[in-house]
Amino acid sequence: MRILSLSLLVVLFGCASKPSPDVAAEADYSVAGKVATVYTTADQSDLRLSMTASLDFSANPQPLETEVAVFVEPRLQYQTFIGIGGAITDASAEVFARLPEARQRELLEAYYNPVRGIGYSLARTTIHSCDFASGSYTYIDEGDDKLSTFSIDHDRTYRIPMIKRGMEAAGGSLLLYASPWSPPAFMKSNKNMLQGGKLLPEYYQAWADYFVKFIKAYEAEGMPIWGVTVQNEPMAVQRWESCIYTADEERDFVKNFLGPTFWKQGLKDKNIVVWDHNRDLLAQRANTILSDPEAAKYVWGTGFHWYENWSGGEPMFENVARVKEAFPDKQLLFTEGCNERFSADKYQYWPNAERYGRAMIHDFNNGTAGWTDWNILLDENGGPNHVGNFCFAPVHGDTRTGELVFTPAYYYIGHFSKFIRPGAQRISAASSRSSLLCTAFLNPDGTVATVVMNPGDHPVTYKLYVDNQAVVTEILPHALQTLVF
Repeated sequence: MRILSLSLLVVLFGCASKPSPDVAAEADYSVAGKVATVYTTADQSDLRLSMTASLDFSANPQPLETEVAVFVEPRLQYQTFIGIGGAITDASAEVFARLPEARQRELLEAYYNPVRGIGYSLARTTIHSCDFASGSYTYIDEGDDKLSTFSIDHDRTYRIPMIKRGMEAAGGSLLLYASPWSPPAFMKSNKNMLQGGKLLPEYYQAWADYFVKFIKAYEAEGMPIWGVTVQNEPMAVQRWESCIYTADEERDFVKNFLGPTFWKQGLKDKNIVVWDHNRDLLAQRANTILSDPEAAKYVWGTGFHWYENWSGGEPMFENVARVKEAFPDKQLLFTEGCNERFSADKYQYWPNAERYGRAMIHDFNNGTAGWTDWNILLDENGGPNHVGNFCFAPVHGDTRTGELVFTPAYYYIGHFSKFIRPGAQRISAASSRSSLLCTAFLNPDGTVATVVMNPGDHPVTYKLYVDNQAVVTEILPHALQTLVF
């Protein structure tokens, strides 16, 4: 065993893998003679995605009950990974534009470069405005039900330039999808883009056509659109842009309008994601839409957020697994999460990062194919946000000083996005102790990335096993590790 750093510490939380693997890998997979490189981020230390050890696999007999162990089985493979990224909102783009050019380059490299950064490979953006913008707007004149005034000129000032630079920094492409927060006011029952309301039935077709115009306009600018979600948070009446769809209403809009319109307009390859709200009602929404074959044929999968703990409960990770079990041929995509209630004195607040680590491990282990953070960049106030809904981002740009603030969440996300690459297969991973969480993926290049999280207050020494070969290491308290071999 070659130790590169003495600052390794005790290790993995309970990983659980789901049954019914999709693929059986090569029966002769072996780590004999391989080396596991360990990267660590830890609280109360200067370790931030730091390489902390290089470990030789060696023969190990039957594990003992007295040992802490993580078991990885590359032959048992599950969902295909599509990527990790964050949302390029108007707010992110407005802050980006106010930073010095050197800081802009630093931010883009930090997020999108797979070697010098954390290798983001997907992005979400909005169809006209959401709360994270300086104000509300649409792409048409109010009342234009023919969409004759449709124009994305608003986005050309900040958002489109940032998306293009992100694509360039990522090597030329990003998996880009878009979400609406509200139809134009005249299309809604409350005649307001804010405060909920519903899409009026007489505008179902016009709204479907609006999606098409958005996709074609963005693609004409050289930004391919992978897909759309039907509606951001369709069961929440918010003080910002919002619109309510019951499960039946969303099903019927997709079945009778959005899906057929995409197919008629040559957009059959665009992926439609339903729900795009919290894990609490996830199963009911998926059951209603995906059990209808005429609706399901248009749907790639179900998107979800993490804010169900607003009611005081715990995250409902098991609901993700239930949906994957019920609809194994459909996909799951985490479409939004952030730490709420911004306060600058909590930039380095470690539980904010651990929320990411815990969610990403559980969501992936329960069948999620991709994971999208919310705003990639906000200012020193947690905005701009036109209704005062200020939140955290992994990176903040101080528009007064021109400096960037990297929070621990950036590094926690990076333990996944940097080492798990699009096209990877999740593989079986499990820990022998509830004190450690873990997940693992087999990359297209044949490398395995195993992520281990220790949310506890004490270091943990553990063995990582593949068959009868193992490495021994430790993980610090409140730390995340990625082992690549």
